[in-house]
Amino acid sequence: MANKPLVNCPTCEKQQEWSTDNPYRPFCSERCKLIDLGAWAAEDYQIAAEPSTDDYSSSYDDPESKDHMDRPLH
Repeated sequence: MANKPLVNCPTCEKQQEWSTDNPYRPFCSERCKLIDLGAWAAEDYQIAAEPSTDDYSSSYDDPESKDHMDRPLH
């Protein structure tokens, strides 16, 4: 039987065998999985992207802007 590959837990870096016996893989435990989920929920992880003209926030008129009254709403 071939050896299973070793992987590091993305949260704690603990090295472990990649196994279907671990229901939390790629994490080593439920604790590490929940820590990672909490980081996503807190928006600690972000994917860099250029702002898009389709972005809804780009249509927001800043009321603090001097000339906001001179521009049409949309």
